[in-house]
Amino acid sequence: MKSIVSVTPENVEAHSLFCVRNKKNPGYTKKLAWFLREYPKGLRLKILQDEAGRQVGFIEYTPAEQAWRPVEAPNHLFIHCMYIYKKEDKGKGNASLLIADCIEDARKQGKAGVAVITSDGPWIAAKNIFLKNGFEMVDQHGGFELLRYPLEASPALRLPDWEAQQEHYQGWQLLYANQCPWHQKCAEELLGSATEEGISLQLKEITNSEAARKGPSAFGTFALAKYGQLLEYHYISKTRFKNILKKVGTN
Repeated sequence: MKSIVSVTPENVEAHSLFCVRNKKNPGYTKKLAWFLREYPKGLRLKILQDEAGRQVGFIEYTPAEQAWRPVEAPNHLFIHCMYIYKKEDKGKGNASLLIADCIEDARKQGKAGVAVITSDGPWIAAKNIFLKNGFEMVDQHGGFELLRYPLEASPALRLPDWEAQQEHYQGWQLLYANQCPWHQKCAEELLGSATEEGISLQLKEITNSEAARKGPSAFGTFALAKYGQLLEYHYISKTRFKNILKKVGTN
């Protein structure tokens, strides 16, 4: 029988953080520190295991007032991430098990519902699995949707205008937070590539959820900007960065 493990400060060393398991990886260290800081504020990380104890997928959520995504959803739990790792484990109801567990947690906490930002783009879950599980679309901005699973009546939820924030980021800037364990590696690699190209890339770590909610991208915890123009909202490779430079130039 499959089981869902709630990762806590007491058992995190045994169960890991799912996305990165090598404890020598700098991203693990950064994510762990972030997790330990956010856990008392309501952050939860749940890992789905199969009958043999193999980790199949995970979900991470937090009170929306503490969300590291641009969202306004008072008295809701907000899903940061959800992922089923292997292709062979997809389409078998595993994601639905994690969603149902989050909804039940919201019910126990007396929340008005559960919210999530979805997109057909990379690094954010698509909306279909949530619609299948009783969520409804309540707002949309650009290629992103805000979905809600209702438990109680609630004021309207909404996506703020992150595009209005982009003009504040002049020069070349990379904003990142350790909510994702791959951002540290990405920031270091892009800084190295930028230096090679003669670009003065400013790295700015997002250190609190309020800054993430008021950031220039829908992802909240990552943004690559050039003179007020958002170039990417999610983790990218050095190769992708070089391809961007070919399109927009280095000046």
